[in-house]
Amino acid sequence: MRRRDFITLVGGAAAWPLAARGQQTGKLPIIGFLGYSGASAASAWVAAFVQRLRELGWIENRDIAIEYQWAEGRIDRLAEIATAFVGLNVKVIVTYGTPGALAAKRATSNIPIVFALVGDPVGTGVVTTLARPGANLTGLSNEAVDLHGKRLELVREAVPGLRRIAILGNSSNPSSALEMNGVLSLARSLGLEATTFEIRRTDEITPAFEALTGRMDALYVLTDMLVLDNRVRINTLALGSKLPTMHGARQYVEAGGLMSYGTSYTAQFQRAADYVDKILRGAKPSDIPVEQPTKFELVVNLTTAKALGLTIPESFLLRADEVIE
Repeated sequence: MRRRDFITLVGGAAAWPLAARGQQTGKLPIIGFLGYSGASAASAWVAAFVQRLRELGWIENRDIAIEYQWAEGRIDRLAEIATAFVGLNVKVIVTYGTPGALAAKRATSNIPIVFALVGDPVGTGVVTTLARPGANLTGLSNEAVDLHGKRLELVREAVPGLRRIAILGNSSNPSSALEMNGVLSLARSLGLEATTFEIRRTDEITPAFEALTGRMDALYVLTDMLVLDNRVRINTLALGSKLPTMHGARQYVEAGGLMSYGTSYTAQFQRAADYVDKILRGAKPSDIPVEQPTKFELVVNLTTAKALGLTIPESFLLRADEVIE
């Protein structure tokens, strides 16, 4: 479906594109894939999700239909897409990112919702508890309690003499706002001079770097779909400012960031397919506990380190799960 068609999708006669899609799929159960990012950023995740569904016996266009819609990092579009999926009466809504999960939750209390990546599901009000999520939502968290501390520890080890650290994130994302405050407090407790730089739109990224350049020794980048869609721009600006970066996922490092420590997003989407399988077979979301990550990967980009004039200790590299050269 063309993008301009979908923009006019919600409400009255304008809803024909998804209605037509529903007719085309016949009696196949439809999964509404609510993408917070753009399609290109999530392509590997979608592939992992669809492949895992195949392994579980759900082949697209034979056993199920999947309707993909992309908000491209714009929180305001999430509500429109979620509402449209409710109108289509999809069997399950799959989404990721706290704003995506919250938009789906506001749109329906009946259709099951599976989220693949939410930083703090309880703290942001996505679910009631991890063990008994309640209502119609369940899924996977991509953060653990001690991750902020581990990332700061790694930055201090990789950047000798680190004193000042900038924290960059999308403050309109409830999860990022909570994480920003947590990292700020923790960094200061470690004796670092920490400052937050908030962005809410793409056009605020360059001004944020203009404000922090020359004032900081390193940059802690909070994971978010607006940030993910702009990861090349952010890393280019960081490199131009001679700032080593810490990220929460490997995609940022593959796009030129210095290093990341976090769970595998691809693995998260594979697990999300397991949740969808259970729901399609009759399980209630409220009875499926929210899963927290237990495995984390450290990825280092040596090309970026060399461009920064930074020598990463051999002992550090030996602990990395992957070194990009």
